[in-house]
Amino acid sequence: MLAGAMLARMTAFTPLNALLGGLLIGLASLLLLWLNGRIAGVTGMLTGLQRLPLQGQAWRFLFLLGLVAGSAAYALAGGSTPQRQGFPPLLLVLAGLLTGYGTALANGCTSGHGVCGLARFSLRSLAATATFLLVAIATTFVARHLLGLQP
Repeated sequence: MLAGAMLARMTAFTPLNALLGGLLIGLASLLLLWLNGRIAGVTGMLTGLQRLPLQGQAWRFLFLLGLVAGSAAYALAGGSTPQRQGFPPLLLVLAGLLTGYGTALANGCTSGHGVCGLARFSLRSLAATATFLLVAIATTFVARHLLGLQP
């Protein structure tokens, strides 16, 4: 019964899009490792761009630009993008800051730990990914059931 109520609230169930997206993320991560010897952790890429000198860092910039360009191309092609309507802007800013703090604390984000770290059988990445998921579940519970916010 709970699963049926949750599915009724979902606006669209698109398993093929999710599968294709996951395959593309995996392929991009694999190609970056094979061709450049680098792990596709977005947090590491962003912090790496803040270091000087910037020589030899074009790959970071291009990978991050590809993330933005790919999202823009998808939206321009008619793909739907998630919106956070109804959430207070201050709460979204706070969520972004807490996410940044958490990724710094965990020495990586979900792309680095969840995609690349788990693929390398890293126990640290397993612990980080489990923590990410548990905190996300708790945050969703608080936002929806205690604060009354809906997606």
